[in-house]
Amino acid sequence: MMNLAIFASGTGSNFDAIMTAIEDGKLEANVSLLVSDRIDAGVIEKAQRRQIDTVVFNPKSFANKEAFEKALLKDCKDRGVEWIILAGYMRLIGSTLLMAYEHRILNIHPSLLPAFPGKDAIGQAYDKQVKLTGVTVHYVDDGMDTGPIIDQEAVRIHEQDTKDDIKQKIQAVEHELYPRVIQSLTIKEESR
Repeated sequence: MMNLAIFASGTGSNFDAIMTAIEDGKLEANVSLLVSDRIDAGVIEKAQRRQIDTVVFNPKSFANKEAFEKALLKDCKDRGVEWIILAGYMRLIGSTLLMAYEHRILNIHPSLLPAFPGKDAIGQAYDKQVKLTGVTVHYVDDGMDTGPIIDQEAVRIHEQDTKDDIKQKIQAVEHELYPRVIQSLTIKEESR
């Protein structure tokens, strides 16, 4: 069973989707750690309710990115983490974690990359009045949403859709796609 750490900065809707997929037997994985860079992130309470070890850190209390990533790396290694799953984690991953988990860090992004990388992809799509956006799951590299794409799913935007409507459509797709992609990687791992 794949051992995961989930990194998140927000409410934790993708965290919930992954945990629900595990609980429902749709995803054969174990989440042994939640990492958050925000003490007020809603995801923390969700992890604690499920009795998942939680590490909350303030990047400003470290000398630099390398220092906090070394601490996170130790937390991951101590728990036997094999994959890092970014689920609304709003920081770029640095070389310390990238080297230790090469091709083993995933991210989910609310657009059809390479369109609308970075922050507020839903707002970018809404402002540009595009008819089609979507969700991308990709490997993480040293760029912003530039890693190799694993899977994508389109989301149609209708003229009457508000920004909130688009967000709801995107999240519905994310909550199905992310656990499915993680499970497909579990199957690939087992076949090696």
